[in-house]
Amino acid sequence: MSQKIGFVGVGRMGANMARRCKDAGYAVGAVYDVDRERARALAEEIGTMAVEKLAAVTAACDVIITVVTDDDAMREIFASDGDSLLIDAAGKIFINTATITPHVHVEVGALVAYAGGRAIEACMASSIPQARSGELYLMCAGDEKAFHAVEPLLGELSASIRWIGEAGRAAQVKALVNMLMNINTAGLAEALGLGDALGLDLTMLREVFSQTGANSRVLETDGIDMQNREHETYFSAEHAAKDSGIALQLAHDVGLDLPLAEATKDQYDLLVAEGLGDIDKSGIAELTFQDRRPVNISDG
Repeated sequence: MSQKIGFVGVGRMGANMARRCKDAGYAVGAVYDVDRERARALAEEIGTMAVEKLAAVTAACDVIITVVTDDDAMREIFASDGDSLLIDAAGKIFINTATITPHVHVEVGALVAYAGGRAIEACMASSIPQARSGELYLMCAGDEKAFHAVEPLLGELSASIRWIGEAGRAAQVKALVNMLMNINTAGLAEALGLGDALGLDLTMLREVFSQTGANSRVLETDGIDMQNREHETYFSAEHAAKDSGIALQLAHDVGLDLPLAEATKDQYDLLVAEGLGDIDKSGIAELTFQDRRPVNISDG
């Protein structure tokens, strides 16, 4: 593969995407993370270099994939002054995967274009195992020519790709995906919590749910974890709170009240306040079972 790929943000998702790129035959030109040791360990594993400057990633690579946590982190890596991915960005393509406020994707796209580069958002569904196996679901928007230029690469990272449209639109869709997922998760936690309080067998209850209108993807992924209090993190409670907040801000901007989304965010905010923001979103069940308190639970 002729394109050299760089990664900014090599936590569990970013690192697995970098591994997948190497497996698919792409040259990973550089990796960067604020956690220097994490970047060095991955670089040694996949045979690339860990750099300590964002500008060095842009210099070394043709395509830069960013996997950061929030609006502030995104603005920091694309800063208009100081160390930044925007330095000598002409001709480079940036694939920004973070679930952040849509208008920040728009801002970043404009900054990249001003610097002579091109940017797309490639918002990810699925989780850590799918990042490793190249089976993500990607929702893409932004510069359509850039999208087509990196479509083969995106194909190696995903099982399915959906083009949404102009900058910010994929981020809007992703916010709604996560808002609904979080509501479903909270609803499942309440149903199982009530079932437990009634003395029902929870395995039986999950099986009944799976054969009726109560079925959902969340039931498949989180139901048994809620039952067994096993909350190994694939998508954290803190991220669930953040993403519900993004959707609620979008609703506020157009004058809509979303009481279910509000109540769900309140539950996740409570988990974060209890110091449990780093457990999986399934941990919301710790708030709905009668005999539980959000302490001493397993995170794997």
